[in-house]
Amino acid sequence: MSSHINAFNNSIEIPIFAKFYTFYKYFSQFVINYPKSKRYTLASKVDQLALDIIELIINANYSYGVDKLKMLKKIGVKLDLLKVLIRLSFETKCIDSKKYQSLSSQLVEIGRMLGGWIKSINKAGC
Repeated sequence: MSSHINAFNNSIEIPIFAKFYTFYKYFSQFVINYPKSKRYTLASKVDQLALDIIELIINANYSYGVDKLKMLKKIGVKLDLLKVLIRLSFETKCIDSKKYQSLSSQLVEIGRMLGGWIKSINKAGC
């Protein structure tokens, strides 16, 4: 049990993990408000994609070199897709303008953090 707590605490120390964790908690409040026709399609896809990103962030934290860089790039692709799905959620009236602006600004900040992480890995020579 202690090793699970340590792994979680190590993940929390990664700023991008903490930011994305907050994003997910915020987004999850809105899933129930999606129209029934979109709750099990669009909302479900956004939810699963966000959980995949959390998993990749944790895995990237424990990876090294080229493997870490590949994972970070995979996070970038999934993050871009997530941005599109959040915009689609707004355009199909599943979330209102205020929620969309908040979610999208959080994703932009997470994207910047990811870019900084990738840049630091590239500087390290990987």
